[in-house]
Formats: sequence, structure tokens, C-alpha cells
Amino acid sequence: MKIEKGNIDLSKKYLIETWGCQMNEEDSEKLAGMLRSMGYESTMFRNKADVIIFNTCAVRENAELKVYGNIGALKALKRENPDMILAVCGCMMQQKGMPEEILRKYKHVDIVFGTHNAHKFPEYLERARTENAQICEIYEKETEIVEGIPIVRDSSVKAFVTITYGCDNFCTFCVVPYVRGRERSRKPQDILSEVRDLVSKGYKEVTLLGQNVNSYGYNLQEKVTFSELLRMVNEVEGLERIRFMSPHPKDLKEDVIEAVRDCEKVVEQIHLPVQSGSTALLKRMNRNYTRENYLDIVKKIKEAIPGVALTTDIIIGFPGETEEDFMETLKLVEEVKYDSAYTFIYSRRKYTPADRMKEQVPEDVKHERFNRLVEAVNKNSIEINKSYQDQVVEILVEGKSKNNDEYLQGRTRTGKTVNFPGDEVLVGKLVQVKITKARSFSLMGELVQ
Repeated sequence: MKIEKGNIDLSKKYLIETWGCQMNEEDSEKLAGMLRSMGYESTMFRNKADVIIFNTCAVRENAELKVYGNIGALKALKRENPDMILAVCGCMMQQKGMPEEILRKYKHVDIVFGTHNAHKFPEYLERARTENAQICEIYEKETEIVEGIPIVRDSSVKAFVTITYGCDNFCTFCVVPYVRGRERSRKPQDILSEVRDLVSKGYKEVTLLGQNVNSYGYNLQEKVTFSELLRMVNEVEGLERIRFMSPHPKDLKEDVIEAVRDCEKVVEQIHLPVQSGSTALLKRMNRNYTRENYLDIVKKIKEAIPGVALTTDIIIGFPGETEEDFMETLKLVEEVKYDSAYTFIYSRRKYTPADRMKEQVPEDVKHERFNRLVEAVNKNSIEINKSYQDQVVEILVEGKSKNNDEYLQGRTRTGKTVNFPGDEVLVGKLVQVKITKARSFSLMGELVQ
């Protein structure tokens, strides 16, 4: 994709604020790439920005509320600087009636666009600079995958590489198929080309992204499975580590487990969203597996990949959840012993089947169960972290520690965050670190000379 630069003014600056998942983060990196190609530079300050983009999420209600608050807060800034362009995009804008509501409530918004036409943002920006009108373009249906969009990465060591867009699963609680469209797979040669380009620029780790990476390739003319793609990426010279997320349990077959086992660059960490430990609730969620199916997959993973770290997603308070259902989830957490879990209180989403279910769980019950779940998950996380005490582990150094400039931060192959004293010259390198202290959510260590 070629960006027409037009009249470049290197003094212009942009700010992108992102809510949501890794897919949203990668979308924002592409928006930054397009802006950089047009001559804009990044800034961290709203009052210095000539273009501000809010990239929104529709999965959780809290994310939507943050968007409303932040758009409203920019009204005064827009009054002070009427030439500033404010754009709102992302999943939230794909919801029926949402773009019209944004433009009606917030007259200071200049551009609204969705997930399927983000590649056209340079055109919208140019129109906004020359036309005295609000611009709103939402594609209701997914388009062909657009390759070659410039991208500005947040890290110089690790990068997201999208392999599929959209989702075909239609879980009853989820809006993703409606806002991201039906599933489409990128061609393997395009993925490999992107990975090789990243390696040539010094990147050491890639995370292959998709709403359901396990179903990669089914809609390609030349059939390629996800396990075959993993083996292809594993052959890229100079790449050190490969991660992926998220797989859907119903599609995680033995060929993928074997690829993780066999490929030395694919790390020993699998994110396997369970959502609930109750078969009855899994059926209501349209997850297409049972508790027993899930535990069987976990058993196969642990047998094939010794020391594997398992992480998950869990929803509490889904419509119809009883205390017995919740206890099934707690028991599953204790049985699997996840290294960590993303835990969520169920949030009603318009137009999803779950929103129309009558047996909504009271908020106080949701929060009480949520607290018990978090306590159980954290207990397992702490115990697993303690098992690293005095071990020497391989760390990919990602940068300075967020809490101490004299420390570096990196991750183990199993995804554990480790902080240790060291020189910034080590960023991007693999080093050996001895763990000296286990904390609840991270590890401390020292370099092994």
C-alpha cells in the first residue's frame, strides 16, 4: 500500500490512544505508520497534537465509558485549537447506531471510521483538513486484506504479526464477529515476508495474532494449517522466539501441540481461553466444547510439553451462572493451575444473544464471585512464581524496567516478567539470569556472567 505524502509538514504531531486487545494495538501501530509516512511525528501530549485518534473497543462496557469521557474532555482543547483533527475509530464504531450517536453528541469530532476501512485514514485526514464537515465512513462488511500498510512498532525487540482477521465462532457474549467481520486468513508468503522484514530490522520475537489462530488457513485457496505455518515461521533465520494468541480450544488439535513441542523457537506458553468451568454455561456461551474436552486438551499439552505455562480467559457472572456453575470454574482453576488468567465480570453487549438472556446475574453476586476467583488464580500464580527461585532462566531483554531505570526487563520463554540490574546495551539480546526473588506477578534476578 502506497501512502501519498502530499505537502509534508514535519512540525505536525499526532497522538493515538488505544483501548482493547492486541488486535487494536496493532491497528494503532498501522495508523501511526500511515501518519509517519505523511510526515507527522508522535507526541505524548494532547495539547501538542495536531491529530488525535481514539481507537476504541466494544468488548467491555468500561472501555466504552472511557471513550465517552475522553471525547468529552477534548471539547475545550478543540475550542482552543480548532485546527486540531479528532478522529474516533475501532470496534466501537462498527456497532449499529454508534457513529451517528458520537457525531450527534460530540460536534467537535471530525472523523469517524471503522475497522474494515482503517487503511483509508490518510484520505479521510486530507478531507478533514480541506472540508468544513464531519466525515463518517463505516464499511458494514469486511474487505479484502490490504497488505503493505506502513507500521510503527511500540517495541524494537518484539512485534505483533496478524495472521487472521475477524471471527466465525459467534460466542453468545461476544461482539467480535459483528465488529471485526468474518474470518479471513493472510497468505503464508505475506506473513513470512513480514516476519523476515522484522528480523532484518533487529526484531527477535513475534506474536502471531488472530481471534482464533487454530483455524488459520481454512479459507485460503492453497490450504495451510496453523501447525504448518508455525513450522514455516520457525525456519526464519535470525528469529529467536515465536508466541501466538489466541487459540480456540475446540480447534486445538494434536498437530498444533506437536508443532509447539518440535519447533525450538515456539515458546512453552499457550494461552487457552476457557471462559467457564461449567459445561452447561459453555453450551450457553456457544463455545462448542465441554469441561471434559478442555481438560483432555490440557492433559495432552502438559504431557507433550514439560514445564509449559498455561494462561486463560475467564468470564464471571454470565447469564444463568449458578453457584454450582461458579464452583465448577473454581475447581477447574485449581486443577489446571494456570500461570495467570485474564478475569472478567460479564458485561452485557447490545445485539449479542447473551444480552437477551433473561437470567442475568445480580451485580453484587458477580463481584463476590469475581473476588473469589481472583484470589484462587493469584494463589496459583504465586506458587508457580516461587518455583523459579534460584533457577537460571533464559531472558529476552525487552528494555528498561518500568519501575527502576537501573534495571532491565525481559521475559522467560514461559512469559514470566523478570527485572534485573543491567546495562541498556543488552536490550534485544538473550541472557541468562538467576532468579533471586519471586513476587506475585513478576520475578527479580541477577545476570549470570
